[in-house]
Amino acid sequence: MRFADPWFLLLLALPLVHGWRTWAHRRRPPRDRIGFPALGFLDDVPATRPARWPRLPDALRVGGLTLLIVALARPQQPHDVQEIHSKSRNIMVALDISSSMKATDFKPGNRLEVARGVLAEFARRRQGDLIGLVIFAGRSFLQAPLTPDTDLLGEMLDGVDIGLLPDGTAIGTALALALGQLKELPAKASAIVLITDGANNTGQPTPYVAAEAARALGVRIHTIGVSAPDSTAIDDGFIWREGRTPDRLTSSDEVVLRRIAERSGGRYFRATDPEALERIMTEIDPLERTDVRISETRDYRELFPWALIPAVLLLAAELLLRSTRLRTLP
Repeated sequence: MRFADPWFLLLLALPLVHGWRTWAHRRRPPRDRIGFPALGFLDDVPATRPARWPRLPDALRVGGLTLLIVALARPQQPHDVQEIHSKSRNIMVALDISSSMKATDFKPGNRLEVARGVLAEFARRRQGDLIGLVIFAGRSFLQAPLTPDTDLLGEMLDGVDIGLLPDGTAIGTALALALGQLKELPAKASAIVLITDGANNTGQPTPYVAAEAARALGVRIHTIGVSAPDSTAIDDGFIWREGRTPDRLTSSDEVVLRRIAERSGGRYFRATDPEALERIMTEIDPLERTDVRISETRDYRELFPWALIPAVLLLAAELLLRSTRLRTLP
């Protein structure tokens, strides 16, 4: 059951306050009264029926007002519920745009350029699915919310570049932001694809905490580490000098990415060139094709008459009793 206008339920405080004030008023003696001395001889006289129920009209009023407010809130019950089988998927892509993505080991461009092209093609193949994009470096940003418009996602990808965010690698923050877009959707048809070339070094929560949250919600995280074994160049023409470590994934970085994926029920992939990245995205496609059964409510049955009719009867009974059997003098 649901309420179509739940804000009316706030008015339930009115009959409660009215009942309390009436009860408190009856406990106080009236300001103007006439004293009748020596009425002790009436103590043994049995009370009449009206005298036994002095508060019945007040109770009827409180009950009637309460039911009237519930009727105004329009309680409804699902009526026409249909089971729908859907293969639509909800995928959030978390793309690393830190400065290390400038490395040109992924010819013909740098890592980010190749990743953007592969993701654009990946999105075009997923007609009917919902795809969103989170970019991250030292901070994360929702570049595109979940949308079935693959052309719009392509435009959003074209606007992604290194330097849009402070430098760093906030993997956990990006995963948490992506997870926030999926938490209200069917978990069996939802996943996060993380593309990065480094280890988490800033931001909250940590990647492991984000992975635990994804596992609790039933959302899988597929992690992709992009780095060629012989990374030696940066896009701006800088060549790594002898003795410096190339900007590439280490074995410890891969352990972290693998643990994130395994903890959430996903898989870890290593992309060492553009062709490998394309194969990985193609492999992820069938992994996320899940038949989901969704209950869709097409209509609701109004239940307010079941509250309105008793409310009217109670209020009418209160008025009738106050003007006849339970009538009181001022």
